[in-house]
Amino acid sequence: MTRPFPLSANARLCLLRLSALGDVTHVLPLVHTLRDALPGVHLTWVIGRGEHRLLDGLPGVEFVEYDKQSGLAGMRAVRRQAGGAFDALLVMQVAARANLLSAFIPARRRIGYDRARSKDLHGLFVNERIADHPRIHVLDAIGSFCEPLGLRQTRVRWHLPVPHDAREWAAAQWPGDGRPVLLISPCSSHALRNWRSDRYAAVADHAVASGWQVVLCGGRSALERRTGNEILAAMSQPALDLIGKDTLKQLPALLERADLVMTPDSGPMHIANAMGTKVLGLHAASNPSRSGPYSDRRYCVDRYDDAARRYLGKPASALKWGTKIEHDGVMDLVTVDDAIAAFQRYATDRR
Repeated sequence: MTRPFPLSANARLCLLRLSALGDVTHVLPLVHTLRDALPGVHLTWVIGRGEHRLLDGLPGVEFVEYDKQSGLAGMRAVRRQAGGAFDALLVMQVAARANLLSAFIPARRRIGYDRARSKDLHGLFVNERIADHPRIHVLDAIGSFCEPLGLRQTRVRWHLPVPHDAREWAAAQWPGDGRPVLLISPCSSHALRNWRSDRYAAVADHAVASGWQVVLCGGRSALERRTGNEILAAMSQPALDLIGKDTLKQLPALLERADLVMTPDSGPMHIANAMGTKVLGLHAASNPSRSGPYSDRRYCVDRYDDAARRYLGKPASALKWGTKIEHDGVMDLVTVDDAIAAFQRYATDRR
């Protein structure tokens, strides 16, 4: 990393992070750090379409949306919409598409990842790099992008923009009858991170038998609808089915209203955490220390080391940081007993 060089107070700064839903929530603390330190900064964020819907209304940020299906024509459109050269561009994504898109954004300073985390020719598109801080959470890695600007992220705040009508919608979905709520968001966009439906059903039945209400949520994909149907069919107790019924603006309000959210490593995991809700995260394919719920991992199931030993023949401590173990059957390492034990840890702590 080069010596930190501060921006002027009214600089033009561009953030490039297209996806995914969970990862863009990790950028929010950096946005607040930058705006606090540089109140006059003109902040532009180049972002994906769905992620923009989630964050629309974030104060002090001009969004430029990039449709991943639009190819080079869309990249040229981003250049036009960005409105001229920036004092600095933070390239916070190393995928080939994001690297190429960054070349269409004119900036004097082009700050990217350190060499250890670079891939897809990322180094060709940047002229400065952040420092390599080994074995840190994704959110802290993104937060370190302010360091070449002479700043440091010392406080983590999300402040997701949630409209009043979204909270009204969430409040109307189930009565506040005093029962705690376990909200299950069963699907990640990475299919090999997903848990078996009958196992979700067993934990859900345990929660209902313990005096809790169970709510299912998810998007409109065929996988999410099928998974929800399988969970409901396997349950012996009732559950409220909200799969496919919320919007991206209503999702944070829904997660905020729950007491505990059970989910694999997914966007809803990180949105729930950003809204202050505790998370029962199910981890075997990914490392919760790197990509689990940032604020509190006490109620997560962690079988990542078991997965490393079984599928890669070495302990997790010997793997490159960020290694995914997305193998068929890896999530079977997470047992129903594991998840019920995590649920009981939370139930005991909330008393």
